[in-house]
Amino acid sequence: MNQDWEDRMAAAWATFDDYDEDHAGEFRAVIDALVAELPNDSAVGPFQQAGAWDSTGHSDKAIALYREALARGLDGSQRRQATIQLSSSLRNIGQAEEGVKLLTQELTAQSDEWDDAVRACLALCLSSLGRDREGLSLVLGALAPHLPRYQRSMANYARLLVEPEL
Repeated sequence: MNQDWEDRMAAAWATFDDYDEDHAGEFRAVIDALVAELPNDSAVGPFQQAGAWDSTGHSDKAIALYREALARGLDGSQRRQATIQLSSSLRNIGQAEEGVKLLTQELTAQSDEWDDAVRACLALCLSSLGRDREGLSLVLGALAPHLPRYQRSMANYARLLVEPEL
């Protein structure tokens, strides 16, 4: 994998919205062709293929590919993306508990640009389990630092949603 390959993969993803539901297989074929250029043991290949299946409405087919990418040692930002996307896919097929487990572990990972996405997806998984107050707390807590005002108030409200009443 080199910069040219990464640029071509990014360009392929930039065309995603050009494919309607009836042509989703064509989009996946574009991704598969790029993945075919990678070494057979690449962790990036199944990650990209999982994303293509997931983005075209097939979370069920994406899960095994996300797991494969992670098992092969996907690292850095892509590891975190794969965990978020795997958790979302698990939620989509009724396995939100596993998504909560995976994303709860991510809350302690080194902070990066994916922190808010971890919290947003975790909030959805929690909501799917009927734990809406916890989910709302996470979302408000993630949103608070981005507000032009009320950061402290929103952070406190987020905390109070899950603190036990005294």
